[in-house]
Amino acid sequence: MCLSLPGKILSIDDSSELRMAVVDFGGVQREICIEWLPEAGIDDYVLAHVGTALTVLDEKSALESIEALTELSKILEEEEKNNPLSI
Repeated sequence: MCLSLPGKILSIDDSSELRMAVVDFGGVQREICIEWLPEAGIDDYVLAHVGTALTVLDEKSALESIEALTELSKILEEEEKNNPLSI
């Protein structure tokens, strides 16, 4: 199973061999490759997997995905509080 995450492009660097971008994933910024998405621009949302942008997302879909992931994170944190793993 693969997990891809939505993120917002903050800046783009075309100066190297591959087109790279700094992308914000819910407050965490990472540099990822956007070489295969020539249409991607600053403030666009992309879906990324292992450091590579796979597709450009419309803002509505991206924000819905981010909201769903945030809710899942909250549920998992609450579950961990209620049922901590014992080692």
